[in-house]
Amino acid sequence: MAKKITIALAGNPNSGKTTIFNALTGSNQHVGNYPGVTVEKVEGRVKYGEYDINIIDLPGTYSLTANSMDELVARHFIIEEKPDVIVNIVDSSNLERNLYLSTQIMELGVPMVLAFNMHDIALGNGVEIDKNLLSELLGRPIVFVIGTKKIGVEKILEEAISLIEGKFHIGDVNIRYGKDLEGEIAKLEDIIIKDKELVSRYSPCWVAIKSLENDKEVIKRLRNSPFANEFFEQLKTSMYHLKVIFSDEAEAVIADRRYGFISGACSEATKITKEDRHTLSDKIDRVMINRVLGFPIFLGLMWLVFQFSFKVSEPVMGWIETGIGLLGDLVGKFFPEGSPIQSLAVDGVIAGVGGVLVFVPIIFLMFFAIAILEYSGYMARAAFIMDRLMHKIGLHGRSFIPMLLGFGCNVPAIMATRTIEDRRDRLVTILVSPFMSCGARLPVYALFIGAFFPQKIAGNVLFSLYLLGIMVAVVSAKVFRKYVFRGEAAPFVMELPPYRIPTLKAVVINMCQRGMVYLKKAGTIILAGCLVIWFLSNFPWNPSYSKDFDALVEKADDNQELVTRLENEKSLEKLEKSYAGIIGKAITPVFRPLGIHDWRLPVGLIGGFVAKEIVVGTLGTLYSVGEADEESVPLKEALQNAVRPDGSKTYNPLVAYSIMVFMLLYVPCIAVIAVIKRETNSWRWPIFTVFYTTAVAWVLACIVYQVGNLFGLGN
Repeated sequence: MAKKITIALAGNPNSGKTTIFNALTGSNQHVGNYPGVTVEKVEGRVKYGEYDINIIDLPGTYSLTANSMDELVARHFIIEEKPDVIVNIVDSSNLERNLYLSTQIMELGVPMVLAFNMHDIALGNGVEIDKNLLSELLGRPIVFVIGTKKIGVEKILEEAISLIEGKFHIGDVNIRYGKDLEGEIAKLEDIIIKDKELVSRYSPCWVAIKSLENDKEVIKRLRNSPFANEFFEQLKTSMYHLKVIFSDEAEAVIADRRYGFISGACSEATKITKEDRHTLSDKIDRVMINRVLGFPIFLGLMWLVFQFSFKVSEPVMGWIETGIGLLGDLVGKFFPEGSPIQSLAVDGVIAGVGGVLVFVPIIFLMFFAIAILEYSGYMARAAFIMDRLMHKIGLHGRSFIPMLLGFGCNVPAIMATRTIEDRRDRLVTILVSPFMSCGARLPVYALFIGAFFPQKIAGNVLFSLYLLGIMVAVVSAKVFRKYVFRGEAAPFVMELPPYRIPTLKAVVINMCQRGMVYLKKAGTIILAGCLVIWFLSNFPWNPSYSKDFDALVEKADDNQELVTRLENEKSLEKLEKSYAGIIGKAITPVFRPLGIHDWRLPVGLIGGFVAKEIVVGTLGTLYSVGEADEESVPLKEALQNAVRPDGSKTYNPLVAYSIMVFMLLYVPCIAVIAVIKRETNSWRWPIFTVFYTTAVAWVLACIVYQVGNLFGLGN
């Protein structure tokens, strides 16, 4: 019977950890969430000899200090879940920086294999590592790995098994913190060991060190200790004593000692064979992050991402729409014509599923392009380029990528905020990203601009809407940062990884993992929302009509034009008397300050909550022109000719612009709300987003209309 063991992969961001995980597990992976948090839990299985190995890919982290959610999750898993072996992935070309995490794992006293990845890059940079000597100095087995070529990957499992079977003796290596610091650590340890429950789970030395580092989670745990008063009194004394001696905080002194240990070990076991070296990455960066050229290059690459995502996905989306239509026609034949069950199956379930599937190509392709940029090492440069600008509005450099992606689709934009480590920066970015005008709103703009604005200024009108979305996002970010998420934006500290050629396998796996999250989470809620809208739009099923439409259609059987008009009138009257129509009429007074007096438009906006794309089609039904898109001449004419009870025109250019401003800013589609729920792991923020975006939309659209009226633009 196979022996089951668990191996956890830990490492710095950009150390190649995910590449090695993919090489070890292949497609045998599963993505979920760690309990109670939104951080993804990626795990896979591999068979090695007589062992059935469960491999956990821990979030990338620079240290085990509990500052960010990723760090907390990684540390919690190592300490609480107690995997059999930790495989620490280390970037061989940047040893001293990467080994800082290694020293912290060593302090936990857990079995660990050091996988020195990118060994080829280190050799190319002139770094030679004496593996045996460094292994002896660190007291842990070391494996040289080239993850992209799968070189040394199996050796990782071999060394891990050797640790489990006791074939490799873990050296008794301790970091020397110096007499004064070690003396204070010992005093704290003497108190900690009194708490038997605590020391049964954690190393007393590790708890003492983390306390001196003012680790929030450890401090919180110690407050519940029966010896808390004695401990915190000693901690206060120790920290004061160390401050007097070193003229610095204990945390800084501990970090300095760790780096000193690392530097000493590396000096002994590594040799630089190239004194004056400029790597290929350095040469590329002279252009890519150049003060003058960096920003235009970045914009050009982002433009290519959008072009690739939209152009390649466009025909596939068309095939999916056609397929959904054919499936609806086929399924509809199995149910009585015109029955509720037929409508539910075709207009509710199949149309709802289609609403999910039609976005799959663009979302998967966008994630594919982003994964290429990430694995190549460029995405870190993009954040570096934009950091200065983003800090001026209180955001992190990493916030720019999600906001830019919002111009394509807000769903991947929200999901892309995972790269932002600071929780406040991440939440602010999530809350302002929906103001970026996604492609789904474009058909509505095209319809109203085409109907009410001359061709020569159409481009300017469209540009003004995109610009307004950016301005609202910037102002909102400033307000959130000042009043809701107070504090300085997290400093931008990021290493620029070497450029690499991404492997197709890694890119595809990354794309599939992210895309499946959309299908599993957002898809279910979109379908539910579509069913709700179907119910509201179709019930009561048989209202009392103003005339006998069926009899009139039967009489006009030879006049197809009359039949079509009667059927459209019946559909309109049914919708007007449906729950959606009743709601639309009830909320129309709320829209009158925006210049909107026709109940049909609010009904269309309600449909936009499910997906912005269906607004134009809904208006086509409401205005009795049948199926319609943004190029529909009959729908444009219907809007131009619509009149209010007093005989005045319902719409004019000012009202049209007010409508577009509201469309730009009001509640994002249900897919975005679903993703916000998933990414924040709370209903608080998606519900807040529904109300605050709609409030902002109403206020600004009202200002546009009322100010325009003052200047006579509404006439």
